[in-house]
Amino acid sequence: MAIYIRPMVRQDIPAVTEIDREAFPTQWPPVDYAYEFKNQMSHYLVACDSAISLEVVPASPSGFFAWLRRIFKKNPPPPQPTTTHYIAGFVGFWIMAGESHITSVAVRRNYRRRGIGQMLMIAAIERSIALAAEFVTLEVRLSNTGAQSLYYKLGFAHVGERKKYYLDRNPDGDTREDALIMTTQDIRSAEFQDFLHRLKSIAIKR
Repeated sequence: MAIYIRPMVRQDIPAVTEIDREAFPTQWPPVDYAYEFKNQMSHYLVACDSAISLEVVPASPSGFFAWLRRIFKKNPPPPQPTTTHYIAGFVGFWIMAGESHITSVAVRRNYRRRGIGQMLMIAAIERSIALAAEFVTLEVRLSNTGAQSLYYKLGFAHVGERKKYYLDRNPDGDTREDALIMTTQDIRSAEFQDFLHRLKSIAIKR
């Protein structure tokens, strides 16, 4: 398995949406990744498996642009298929006023426990540094101790709670769950960047 991280592109939206629904089947409301892609504060990275290639046919123009082409009798050739690699996971974050806020991170079920979540988080932190963020924050479910362990490993600290933050839709009725608020120290500091470099080096050697 050769996993690499790259920025999300528009053609990744269906795969990212599929992974989100698998990882968070009851969370409400579901994220609209087409909208997220248009948000200038929003940034997404995907983890790709280079061993699996897929052929993707770009969507044909629709709506206003398709109407314009009909009016002016423009008939361009149909979109040609492109090759991409299978997406195993993704991470999303918003950059706002010096803060990088992790909005979601998920890995496909059959790719879990292989260090991909850690790879995505490290990549998101590195990208946040490049975008001049000062620190990284996130919320995590109180019951998700596995994710909490990863975040502690990455240098996050528990700084607060949000009561009944997560809303879940279930057949037996809606439920809510508290969230822990976690944050890093200043990611611009030499101390934190040295820590991140060491963590990344250990992961690469495995």
